[in-house]
Amino acid sequence: QVRLVESGGGLVQPGGSLRLSCTASGLFFIMAWYRQAPGKQRELVATITSGGTTDYADSVKGRFTASRDNAKNTAYLQMNSLSPEDTAIYYCNSGHFWGQGTQVTVSS
Repeated sequence: QVRLVESGGGLVQPGGSLRLSCTASGLFFIMAWYRQAPGKQRELVATITSGGTTDYADSVKGRFTASRDNAKNTAYLQMNSLSPEDTAIYYCNSGHFWGQGTQVTVSS
């Protein structure tokens, strides 16, 4: 069983940046980042493989960057040029395991 612990959410002004972290209690292969805004379905935002290959939803391409530090069993999601439409709870996911979620609010 792998436990995923997230951190890094918060309140940021439009145009600002945040970096989310997801630390696993063990090795993980693919890490996915999802988000869920109020009243909306959970959507896939980004994925990163064990080799560092990334993929992004069209809505975040060019603004979000997924990365990982295998030595620390940690994945990151760097979010730049944030807009109010990015407001959501963000979750990391690896296989059957989910982080607890972290709130990202973009507001002036």
